[in-house]
Amino acid sequence: MSHNFAIATSVTRVDTSQGDGAASFHAEVHEGWDILGNTNGGYLMAMAARAMSEVAERPPLTLTAHYLSPGSVGAHRIEVGTVRAGRRLATMTGSLVNATTGREVIRLLGTFGGRGESPDYRAGNPPEIPPYDECNVDRDGDDPDAQPVPELQRRLAVRLAPGSTGFRSGDPRGVAEVSGWFDFADGQPIDEFGLLLASDSFPPAVFNSGLPVSWVPTVELTVHIRGLPVAGPLAVIFRTRFVSGGVLEEDGEVWDSAGNLVAQSRQLALTPRPA
Repeated sequence: MSHNFAIATSVTRVDTSQGDGAASFHAEVHEGWDILGNTNGGYLMAMAARAMSEVAERPPLTLTAHYLSPGSVGAHRIEVGTVRAGRRLATMTGSLVNATTGREVIRLLGTFGGRGESPDYRAGNPPEIPPYDECNVDRDGDDPDAQPVPELQRRLAVRLAPGSTGFRSGDPRGVAEVSGWFDFADGQPIDEFGLLLASDSFPPAVFNSGLPVSWVPTVELTVHIRGLPVAGPLAVIFRTRFVSGGVLEEDGEVWDSAGNLVAQSRQLALTPRPA
């Protein structure tokens, strides 16, 4: 099982005779890309997106995934279909299915294609967080009472901003916000598929609101790819404003080291419950 993200999300085309822009792929969900035994949603999205992108012959622009059952380690099948393919954009469907149980894990709809030239307008800026080298790597610490760091983080070089770590020791700041830096532990470049993972690899922002620190199952996740990042770690920030009816939203921004917005995300998730 690989610690390298590109290898751990690789797919193999197994059926090229379906026609009409449809294809099947084999994929292996690797160990260690999980949170408390549940495979990370951004990792699963990236795996399916690789198959969809291969059929579309274009990179992802926007992708939405609905999560139907927990991901688990082992063999999976990805079914890809083409809704429409134009000169610039192609709209694709995808389905990631556990090959052992036959259960569908996620269902996806996405648009693939290049980003065009346009005038720039910006009403926001990167999050104000300390430099990368001044933030601690998100690893298990010396505090025996602190919340454990998920296995996923051992594959990454995530560094939380100092104001985002209070929930780990039972001292949340009272604001549903998490910010920090994202990079791969092995230093591999971050491409469009890495941006999908970056959009779902930080502790839920709601943990710093004072709600229970517990599993927050994703119902739906949408990621917009705004550009390819330059080399270096990514500055990210996630915020939750509303928790009601047993669900919450989380909005994310991902910025590269040159100050370019490279991805935005929104997800709907179930409210964490006391353990």
